Amino acid sequence: MTAVLLALVAALGYGVSDFYGGVAARKVTALRVVIYSYPFSVLLVLLLLPFVDGTPDAASIGWGLAAGVASGVAVWWFYAALASGPMAVVSPLTAVLVAGVPVLVGLVIGERPGLLAFIGIAFALVAVLLVSRESPDAVTEEITGGRELRFTKKVALLTVGSGLAFGFMFVFLHQTAASSGLWPLLAQRGAATGVVWVTALSASQFKRLRGEPLRLACYIGVLDVIANIALLHAFHGSLLSLVSVIGSLYPAATVLLAMVLLGERVGRQQQVGMVLALVSVALIAAA
Repeated sequence: MTAVLLALVAALGYGVSDFYGGVAARKVTALRVVIYSYPFSVLLVLLLLPFVDGTPDAASIGWGLAAGVASGVAVWWFYAALASGPMAVVSPLTAVLVAGVPVLVGLVIGERPGLLAFIGIAFALVAVLLVSRESPDAVTEEITGGRELRFTKKVALLTVGSGLAFGFMFVFLHQTAASSGLWPLLAQRGAATGVVWVTALSASQFKRLRGEPLRLACYIGVLDVIANIALLHAFHGSLLSLVSVIGSLYPAATVLLAMVLLGERVGRQQQVGMVLALVSVALIAAA
C-alpha cells in the first residue's frame, strides 16, 4: 500500500509539473523552461542529500546516469515530435509506451502480479491512452501557423523513441539500490540537465528566462524532485510493473488541472479514462 501511495504522489507530481510546463510553454518554448527547471532540480537534490541516509555505489550511480540520459533524450524527442506531428496521435502513443515498456520488462524479469493487479494494469494502460488523447485547437493552429501536422515516418520514430526512452527511465531507476539514498537521483538529474542543455544550445534555444516563465520553471523543478523521490522509494518497495503503471497515470492530473483552473473542455474519452485510472489504482492497491 505504501508503494502505491508513493507512486500516486509521483503521478501527481509529474502531472502538476506538466501542467505548469504547458502554461509556461504558451509564453516561451518548452525547451527554454527545462534548461532552467532541470539544473534547479539538481540544486534541490544536493540540498536534500545530507538529510537522507544513503551511501553511493557505482552500480546505482550508473543506473541513475542512464535514467538521466534516457529522460533527457525522451524530452528532446517528445518536443520534436509535437513540433511536427499531430498531438492527438503523438501524446497518447508516447503515454502508452511509457506505461507499457516497464510492465513488459517486469514480466520478462519474472514479476508475476496477482489477478487483480493484472486487471488494474490493463485498466491503467487503457486509461493512459484515453486521458492523453487531445484534439488540435485554435492554439495549436496559431502555433503552427495553420500548417497541417502529419504523422510522418520521422514523427513516428521520434514518438516511439520518446516513449521507449521514458519507459526505460523507469526501468533504470528501479535497478538502483535502496541503500544508495538520493545519489542515483542526483546522477539522473545531472545527466538529464546535460542532455537538455546540449539540445538547447544546438537548437539556439539557450536563452534567458524572466518573470512568470522563470517562476514556473522553479515550480516544475520542485515538483520533479518530489515526484522522482516518491517514485524512487516506491520502486524500492514494490514491483516495477505496478509502480510504473501507476506513475504513468500523470496525464490525468494534468487534464484535471487544465479543466479546473483553465476552464478547458474535457472530452468524453478523457472522462472515461480518468474514471478508469481511479479504478486501476483501487485494483492494484487491493491486490
